[in-house]
Amino acid sequence: MEKKNILTYEGLRKYEDELHELKVVRRKEVAQKIKEAREQGDLSENAEYDAAKDEQRDIEARIEELEKILKNAEVVVEDEVDLDKINIGCKVKILDVEFNEELEYKIVGSTEANSLKGKISNESPVGKALIGAKVGDEVAVETQAGTFTYKVLEIQRSN
Repeated sequence: MEKKNILTYEGLRKYEDELHELKVVRRKEVAQKIKEAREQGDLSENAEYDAAKDEQRDIEARIEELEKILKNAEVVVEDEVDLDKINIGCKVKILDVEFNEELEYKIVGSTEANSLKGKISNESPVGKALIGAKVGDEVAVETQAGTFTYKVLEIQRSN
């Protein structure tokens, strides 16, 4: 049984749009590049042909990856997220107790995680520790760098 890919509606749309772009636009562009490179004659020393074939292979691999993600997608309806406790699809404000620093994260499935955009996975150490916590709770997170304590300040809808 394959693992479910938990996605927010925003994540689902992003992947569907990327898949559409790859199938409808990028495939045609690369096919045209390959056709033009073939018309130049000898393919054994044709760098444009090799580059176009590599690009085609990358596009097809990404299409396959996206189709697999979407086939096993389970969408979290963010409007129905229970705001009494932290769960996938909510935005949380927490306090790093040691550094007295406020942090804000959106809890998402592992497929959508992007720490640079403040989206952490429910499977990450911090995400795992926060799931189920309520406002006012303190959670300890075990990491390779040691144990960190966070206090939950706020839970809200992410949209």
